Amino acid sequence: MPPLSILLKPASSGCNLRCAYCFYADEAKVRAVPNYGRMPETVSHALIEKAAEAAEGSVTFLFQGGEPTLAGLDFYQDFVSYVKKTVPPGLAVHYAIQTNGTLLDREWCRFFKENRFLAGLSLDGSRECHDRFRLDGAGKGTYDRVRQAARQLEQAGVEYNVLTVVTGYLARHVQSVFSSLCGQGFRFQQYIPCLDPLEEERGGQDYSLSPARYEGFLKTLFDLWYRELEQGRYWSVRYFDNLLWMLEGHAPEQCSMRGCCGLQYLVEADGSVYPCDFYGLDAYRLGNILDDAWEDLDRARETLGFVEASRRIPETCGQCRWYPLCRNGCRRDRVLEGDQLGASYYCEAYAGFFAYALPRLGRARILLRRLQTT
Repeated sequence: MPPLSILLKPASSGCNLRCAYCFYADEAKVRAVPNYGRMPETVSHALIEKAAEAAEGSVTFLFQGGEPTLAGLDFYQDFVSYVKKTVPPGLAVHYAIQTNGTLLDREWCRFFKENRFLAGLSLDGSRECHDRFRLDGAGKGTYDRVRQAARQLEQAGVEYNVLTVVTGYLARHVQSVFSSLCGQGFRFQQYIPCLDPLEEERGGQDYSLSPARYEGFLKTLFDLWYRELEQGRYWSVRYFDNLLWMLEGHAPEQCSMRGCCGLQYLVEADGSVYPCDFYGLDAYRLGNILDDAWEDLDRARETLGFVEASRRIPETCGQCRWYPLCRNGCRRDRVLEGDQLGASYYCEAYAGFFAYALPRLGRARILLRRLQTT
C-alpha cells in the first residue's frame, strides 16, 4: 500500500462556532447520529495500530471537525505518545490540523511546534468578510480571535497556512481580502468555493457562490497575485501553485484538480470510516476501524463505486480544450445527470478563467523561477 493520508474528526461535528456555510454541520443534520462526541482512545489507538501496519513510507494524520481542538490537548498528547510507541522505525509520520483558532493558546502552539504540526487556520480574509459568516454561538464575529491565534502560531514558530472560503459576498471583495491577507504577512493562502446545503438547489443561500461570481473572483485574484509576482513578491496561492505545477508536466497535489477521487479515509469519532470528508454520510460508510481490516475498507469503497464514478468524463469535458487543466473540478461540485456525475457546476467559470489567465500563467512560471534563483 502507498503512503496513507487519514482525516480524523476527534470531536466529530462539534464546534464552538456557527459559520453559516459549514458543510460539516450540513452533513451532520442528515445523518442518523449527528454528533459522535469525542473520539475515545480505543478508536484512536486502533486507528494508529492499523495505519502503522498498512502504510508504506509515510502516514499523515489530518485532524478536522467540526472544531478538532474541542477534543482537548490531552487527546493529542495521548495520540502522539501512542504513535511514538506504535509506529515502526522507517515509517515517517506527519501531522496537520485545520482549526478556527479560537481555542488556541501558548500551550497548544508549543505542542504543535514540538510535534511538527502543520496548522490550517480558517480566516476569510478581511474583517468584513470574515465576520459576516464566521460567527460564534452568541452571534458575534470571530475575526479578532483568529488574528490572535495567528500571532500565537507565529510566535511559537508553527508552520501554518490560511484557508479562506469563497462566498458570493467575498467574491465581490477580492481586492480587500487579498490585500488584507498579504498585508498581514500570510504567505501561504488557500481559497475554496463554499458549498450549498445537500439536496438543495444551488444559489439559494445568502453566501451562495454563482459560476459568474466565481469566474470574476478567479480573474481578479489572479490579476492581484500576478501583479505582486511582477514586482518581485511571491504569495503562495494553492490553486495557482498547482496550475503552474501542472504546466510543468506534473500531477497536481490538490485533490480537486486530479480529475478523479483519490484513496482517502475519513475516520469519525466512533471509528466509522468514509471515503471523503465531503461524503461523511450514512450512505457512504465503508465500515469501522474497530471492526474492519484496511483491505475491507478498500473493498467497500470499490463495491460502492466511489472512485470509479468520479472517473467518468462527461461528453462536454472530452471536447473541451481546458479539460487538461480543469479536469472537471471536485466531485462534490459535479452536477448529477440522471444517476451519473456530469460537468462541474463551475464549468463556465473555469473556462472563462483559463482563457483569461493562461498566457500570463506561462509567464508566471518564468517570473517565479527568477525569484527562486535570486
